[in-house]
Amino acid sequence: MTKPVVLIAEELSPATIDALGPDFEVRTVDGTDRPALLSALAGASAVLVRSATKIDAEAIAAAPVLKIIARAGVGLDNVDIKAATTAGVMVVNAPTSNVISAAELTIGHILSLARHIPSANASLAEGKWKRSAYTGMELFEKTVGIVGLGRIGGLISERLRAFGVRVVGYDPYVTPARAQQLQVELLSFDEVLRQSDFVTVHMPKTPETTGMIGAEQLAIMKPTAYVINVARGGLIDEGALYTALTTGVIAGAGLDVFTSEPPQPDSSASRLLELPNVVVTPHLGASTDEAQEKAGVSVARSVKLALEGDLVPDAVNVAGGIIDPFVRPGIALVEKLGQFFTGLAQGALTSLDIEVRGELAAYDVSVYRLAALKGILTNIVSDNVSYVNAPLFAEQRGIETRMIVEAESPLYRNLTILRGTLSDGTTLTVAGTLAGTRMVPKVVGINGYEIEVPFERYHIVMRYADRPGIVAIYGQRLGDAGINIAGLQVAHPDASGRALSVLTVDSPVPDEMLAELHDAVHADLFRQIEIVEA
Repeated sequence: MTKPVVLIAEELSPATIDALGPDFEVRTVDGTDRPALLSALAGASAVLVRSATKIDAEAIAAAPVLKIIARAGVGLDNVDIKAATTAGVMVVNAPTSNVISAAELTIGHILSLARHIPSANASLAEGKWKRSAYTGMELFEKTVGIVGLGRIGGLISERLRAFGVRVVGYDPYVTPARAQQLQVELLSFDEVLRQSDFVTVHMPKTPETTGMIGAEQLAIMKPTAYVINVARGGLIDEGALYTALTTGVIAGAGLDVFTSEPPQPDSSASRLLELPNVVVTPHLGASTDEAQEKAGVSVARSVKLALEGDLVPDAVNVAGGIIDPFVRPGIALVEKLGQFFTGLAQGALTSLDIEVRGELAAYDVSVYRLAALKGILTNIVSDNVSYVNAPLFAEQRGIETRMIVEAESPLYRNLTILRGTLSDGTTLTVAGTLAGTRMVPKVVGINGYEIEVPFERYHIVMRYADRPGIVAIYGQRLGDAGINIAGLQVAHPDASGRALSVLTVDSPVPDEMLAELHDAVHADLFRQIEIVEA
């Protein structure tokens, strides 16, 4: 019997080969040699890559028997996930492989800043003995602020406690109970900045978090404080940081990531490299032998499972799952419903019911729990969220989940409802369905309001006291700004006399205009929601 071919396109650790076992034919190719790669892919059932090999639509089309693409690392910028999903090819990575390495590098940056280790080393290497010039500070009894309390943030907190520091943190999606488990004092974002001697940021990069530490935030910090970014380039405004470092607003910075890598000449990032109070490394968060070996072994195990037809950890798309064809179309719907839920939530989620009603009750719909959590957590967690690791992230954040399946569905053939309890005790409910023969995904309910809105990229949801002229208010202002309203639904007022409007717009509305519209309609709920394609 012919063994499935596993193609290794870049150098991986020997442990990766060992983890595959004897049941596969292992071939190697230089993934940067495009003709050789395309030729080798023709017979491959699996391909393992790192960051240099580009597996795009052309490469996937050249691999008719390919079942799985495995990235031995975290990022997937070199893999066309959409093309892979369309072709039925599973994509996996190793999202937990570098968490310890990234946490330890963060500690290294903190210590380097506190004791001026890089500059003292450079000075002594030049033959200078300038002890007094490099007098530093102890970490003991200092305050360290962690912005983003996911896995890496938690590991940093655990390691910092050995130094006798006070650890404070900010994460809008972490409950007080989870913060207590991490032994982190949960504060507002501004208070973390104001009170900390060191601030380290570990948030996902989204439109909301890009530039989250800018001139205004840096001005809040102590003039003796330091800021560290070993997460994603762009979370700190590099121009504002340069100004703050050269005018004494803060004492220094440690940077492993940049908006553009490597930093471009004459950019704010390149100017940061010249400052004596900045410690820089060239994106070394995952650059340890251990992280690379963990990544290789992790994806090798995933490849082995996939080619044996089993459930695969850390799959970032759905192609490899054993899911009934009647259930499969609802996966994208539920994931979008989860994103919509997060967009409406105004606090941390503590518990979630996933309720499935209608003909789907006769099928195994457990994958909807994964899809709901993936959608909810996509813009919350800094790591790549998959249908398998989403429950782990939910558990880490203290989110309890429950599946409810009922055959009765009076209004729709099938209906999925996400009902969550937030940390302030309030409840949020959103419902969705696939409508018509084309199975168009729609949101059909929000907190008891009945609507029917197809999912698009940008939505605005507002609730206000029902009165004439509201539509004219936001219609006029959006029109004047050149923002087209592609769709509009107004739900009937509830018992309190408040109506709910859901707008679909062709482009995002700037924050300043959102604030103006909020005030103009006197809304008690006003949220812009961006839905990212599953």
